[in-house]
Amino acid sequence: MISRETILAERLRRQHLLDLIQSRDDYLALFASLQPVSPPYFSCPGSPPSMTHRTTFDNMELAGHFRERRELVKGRFLNKTIGYVLEGDLELYANAFRRPLEKMSWMHRRVFEALATTGPLTPRQISEETGFLNKEIMPALHRLQEAFLVYEDQLTTDWERGWYVFASEWPEITVEAARWEPSACEVLRRFLSVVVFATAQQIKDWSGWAAKEVKTLLARLEAQGVLLRTAISGLGEGWLLAEDAALHTDPAPPTVFMLHKADPLVRMHAGELKARYAGVEVLQYLLIDGAFQGAVLGHWRIGPHDVDDILLDLPPMECASRREDIISAVAWGYNPPHSRIIKYAGQEIE
Repeated sequence: MISRETILAERLRRQHLLDLIQSRDDYLALFASLQPVSPPYFSCPGSPPSMTHRTTFDNMELAGHFRERRELVKGRFLNKTIGYVLEGDLELYANAFRRPLEKMSWMHRRVFEALATTGPLTPRQISEETGFLNKEIMPALHRLQEAFLVYEDQLTTDWERGWYVFASEWPEITVEAARWEPSACEVLRRFLSVVVFATAQQIKDWSGWAAKEVKTLLARLEAQGVLLRTAISGLGEGWLLAEDAALHTDPAPPTVFMLHKADPLVRMHAGELKARYAGVEVLQYLLIDGAFQGAVLGHWRIGPHDVDDILLDLPPMECASRREDIISAVAWGYNPPHSRIIKYAGQEIE
């Protein structure tokens, strides 16, 4: 029987939170396993994707370089949110996460036709072509983007970005309903290869697929012998790859990581974390020894802001013994003089 500790330790390793990426090639390999990769939560619009705490270098700077060359491509994937995938995997992820637009509204059609006949165009240029206001154009563009009918050419953080007809940029790519199930099955297999184990709810939270869709994918992969259903004490009933049935790994050292809300590990626990920390303002979450056992509280604003408290789900003695490491992990993102940590476990920090 595989233990909870084995699952958590192996997850940390496969996420490269213990063995940090040091080279360009290894970065691309990790990106391929974690994609779609999102920009940090609460970051500026147009920020590159980030694999926080997983590299020895500024991976957002490298991501910006790959983005400028279109090696990383922007789209709306996980529950309609912005993310990036490798261009070579764009067809797979577009088919897995596309939200079909079976019938265009008049607004959708006018915006799409403007791009098809005159594009590429920025939103300002679309407004000049159609006479629509920006607040009308952007929702239409986003819905067309979810259907992979248009593409936003995010090469830098510039506000004036070109929008294209997706098919004109990638005529070799086919996006159609018949490809959803096999594409989503492969994406789910890749996801489980780096998180090791997940419940149906965690898969739903991460992907944004409906519960019925998740059930369909799990049934197909289980029937093919790709996945095994199993119950892990402390984690619940879920699925892992058949190749991990006899998983064994060395124990992981004590660790503390502060992860933003768009991190893949946070995303897969989104429902649980939202319920656990209901009623408080969460800036980021604390992954302690591979499990989410704390939250960084405060009111986010543009510009410097403080940490109101570090909320922990640890026994009092452990809160005390790990105080220095936990505060250090939080200070990594909230440093004086721009920010300060006001409380730790409800107690004022002197």
